[in-house]
Amino acid sequence: MKTKSQLTLERRIKDSLLIGLGIASAAFGLESFLLPNNFIDGGVTGISLLICEVAYVPLPLLIVVINIPFIILGFRQISRTFAIKSFIAIATLAVVLSIFSFPIVTHDKLLISVFGGFFLGMGIGLNIRGGCVIDGTEILALAMSKRTGRTIGDLILLINILIFGVAAFLLGLEIALYSILTYFSASKTLDFIINGIEEYIGVTIISEHHQEIKQCIIEQIGRGVTIYKGKKGFDNKEIDILYTIVTRLETNKLKNEIENIDADAFVIENAVNDTKGGMIKKKYYH
Repeated sequence: MKTKSQLTLERRIKDSLLIGLGIASAAFGLESFLLPNNFIDGGVTGISLLICEVAYVPLPLLIVVINIPFIILGFRQISRTFAIKSFIAIATLAVVLSIFSFPIVTHDKLLISVFGGFFLGMGIGLNIRGGCVIDGTEILALAMSKRTGRTIGDLILLINILIFGVAAFLLGLEIALYSILTYFSASKTLDFIINGIEEYIGVTIISEHHQEIKQCIIEQIGRGVTIYKGKKGFDNKEIDILYTIVTRLETNKLKNEIENIDADAFVIENAVNDTKGGMIKKKYYH
């Protein structure tokens, strides 16, 4: 068995590799696609690109300066380690953009939007996987959501609407529209990096036939099951509550199997952002 120090070292090496790859990907997306063609993205990166295009301030400087308030906010809202790692990652991205020169890949606007967003979104996602950010928008949205009660997704969307509105006024409507496409490409890539190919769904099942359903989940679906002890509200009758995690592609099969056993079963589905350990990968029975 590995010691705590060995596990910590492995985790730090893994995080460093993810952050390094993320910085390289983001720098490539910016230098090879977005910057040469005056395209922007959403968030703090989009604000930096917009100011760079309008005021001709160097992008590396803008990325660091504009992100500093969000790093301070991250220090207060999340943790000291998160803030330090984010500052190092952002500073490293600025250094890479200052020192290295990436080739311009294309001038086709559609390709710029799609692939510029793809590489930038991959870079942001890999850094989040490594435990930091290179774009402070999420930190701001998190802080605002606690005060306003709005969801983080709604607030990020509102921030980006303002950014693209300003871009339409300063850079032209066509550039703003292509930049919105860049943002969607980046956000979908970010979701893919964070959630992976398989999006997991947590399923809670309350049924009188819990034993049969449990066996079905284990043997037919190939997933693990957690059993909670509960009571019905109207008669205080004790009942086993089943909880399992499946991929979105497996939810339909699971619901069909449950319905075959108990058509009156109470089933609740919740999205799961990430999973670790347990019987997540399929276990096949022969």
